Amino acid sequence: MGYYGMGFYGMGYYSSMIILIPAIVFALYAQARVKTTFSKYLRVRNNNNITGREAARRILDHNGLSDVEIEYARGSLSDHYDPRKRVLRLSGEVYNGTSVASVSVAAHESGHAIQHAKGYIPLQVRNSIAPTVGFASQAAFPLAILGFFMGSGGDFLITIAIYLYSAAVFFQVITLPVEFNASNRAILQLEENHIITGHEMKGAKSVLNAAALTYVAAMAVAIGNLLRLVMLRGRD
Repeated sequence: MGYYGMGFYGMGYYSSMIILIPAIVFALYAQARVKTTFSKYLRVRNNNNITGREAARRILDHNGLSDVEIEYARGSLSDHYDPRKRVLRLSGEVYNGTSVASVSVAAHESGHAIQHAKGYIPLQVRNSIAPTVGFASQAAFPLAILGFFMGSGGDFLITIAIYLYSAAVFFQVITLPVEFNASNRAILQLEENHIITGHEMKGAKSVLNAAALTYVAAMAVAIGNLLRLVMLRGRD
């Protein structure tokens, strides 16, 4: 590597980490907030004693999606909607839970099913690029590291890595309207279907807002990583 390489790794590489620190701190805060908020309202039972599964079923049926199945999913906060199989999967604490948190998360995932049924464009874009983005984001940093070891001769590999990782950043950006829209739909559906009462809405919004913050944090981390690559590309 020589003196140039050692200097680059000793200074450029590690100094570029500084740009990630605010994003990482924000991400840790977002994760802590979603866990504490979810745990708080997981202990608050909704007055109608409706489970997450019942809430999801009511919302789906109300929107003409009786053919969308609801399945039990293992793990905590593993709730998601599978657009390929048109299946809503809810974690145990949501599936069987009768808390404000349970029905809020179930309503949010139902919101994704409604988006899918209505052809919501940001969701279509995200779903269409997801496989490509997965490959691109995994390939970006190995290419960049190889370029770093090659010194200035590897700049073209870092440039390719930047383009590849830009796809990952775009994925995180397009995820924001998808998730915020699903939460807005959830609030509307919780009201229309009389799943929670008026004073419980504050808790539902707190749960959904905390969850949305994690996606903002993920975008911030992705942008931070992209800026690191750009910084390292211009290390000369």
